[in-house]
Amino acid sequence: MEQQPRRKSWVIGPMILVALLGGVLIGKGWERTGHASETYEELKTFSEVLNQVQRHYVDETKTKDLVQGAIRGMLSTLDPHSAYMTPEMYKEMQVETKGEFGGVGIQIGVKDSRLAVIAPIEGTPAQRAGIKAGDFIVKVNDETTKDLTLMDAVAKMRGPKGTKVNLTIQREGIPDPLVFTLVRDTIKIESVKSKVIENLGYVRLTQFQEATGRDLAKAIKQFRDQKVQGAILDLRNNPGGLLTAAVDVSEQFLPNGKLVVFTKSREGKKDEWFAKSKDTLEELPVIVMVNEGSASASEIVAGALQDYGRAVIVGTTSFGKGSVQTILPLGDGSGLRLTTAKYYTPKGRSIQSTGITPDIVVKLPAPSAGKDGKPAEKEPDPKAVKPPVGKDKETVPHSNGKTPDDTGAKGGPAPQTPPLDSAGDPSLEQDVQLQKAVELLKSWKIFKEMKVS
Repeated sequence: MEQQPRRKSWVIGPMILVALLGGVLIGKGWERTGHASETYEELKTFSEVLNQVQRHYVDETKTKDLVQGAIRGMLSTLDPHSAYMTPEMYKEMQVETKGEFGGVGIQIGVKDSRLAVIAPIEGTPAQRAGIKAGDFIVKVNDETTKDLTLMDAVAKMRGPKGTKVNLTIQREGIPDPLVFTLVRDTIKIESVKSKVIENLGYVRLTQFQEATGRDLAKAIKQFRDQKVQGAILDLRNNPGGLLTAAVDVSEQFLPNGKLVVFTKSREGKKDEWFAKSKDTLEELPVIVMVNEGSASASEIVAGALQDYGRAVIVGTTSFGKGSVQTILPLGDGSGLRLTTAKYYTPKGRSIQSTGITPDIVVKLPAPSAGKDGKPAEKEPDPKAVKPPVGKDKETVPHSNGKTPDDTGAKGGPAPQTPPLDSAGDPSLEQDVQLQKAVELLKSWKIFKEMKVS
């Protein structure tokens, strides 16, 4: 099948009225279909409501604010990942995919119909304060997240460096909400980190950005120069990013021409992405590490390598986000983030709400208790002030409750952050998942060299 172009702005990983009227009502041949007639009648009702609000609402209103609010409400009925972006938000999104933005450093999504932390970004205010993957965000400052879209939540957490934002967190196993006061910073994401561990190439991807494939290729070249005997690809707590970056990463482990991932739209239209790389680690054994914080693009990579038997997947079941968002620019500089398809692994598996199941399940041990009976791991900021007992203890569903994109998303324990060494990398001495990966690759070498006489 002919290979599809791969350089679309597709994100995997949340129009003013004139534009609506221009595209819907004035479009050529619009009045010829029954569906168009129905849409026209609904727009007439919308226009009447807008007129009544402008004439009679107790406070003065701005048409732009009302229409943008209507657009957000419309998109919120679809799924948590479809959203409207103002011109400012659209520009910031473009900057973010290049690896630098302002904020607190949290990747968020919707899980069990609540605003959840997919993973804190390493070295950021959120990670340093002790926010964890699996936490539920109850409030941003004093505003409940119950009626916030993903894009609105992101917008409220972002801001100039040095400014503060309060996040109220509900954490499993802790009855009372936790309040974190975070000081925003410039978030610079180094998406590829690599080193050699016991003659094995270890590379950790923290996010899938435009340059991730290129940076990974540099790391692989170094592994070749050092003649490593195997490779470990660590995707734990990697929340995803660009679909094209997932393909760029996958093709460096697969033969040229292999299908990496395909998507299906509502109409059944199928788009496919194939490996194009000529320089791969095809001859070396590979371990891919995942956990509950591995989502979206991470699951594309893990699923492709698992389907072909190219890698052994180690860890715990991944998050389970199998939908694709397309970024659509609008005429006034704003943008639309719209769920347009679901993606599938080469063998046709959809991981939506189920995730990638490891070949070898290895769980991190529960944190050991300290002298005071509390976990010995880093505690939340002691200066954080807890709200009164009994307040804000309710669960917070997303504004549209269960949606086609997230219905049935699993709950369960929050993924733990692997133990880190002094350089901020997973510690081989304490990280049992990494230990298992190293052990498996060493065993592979031993068995390969065995001969039957």
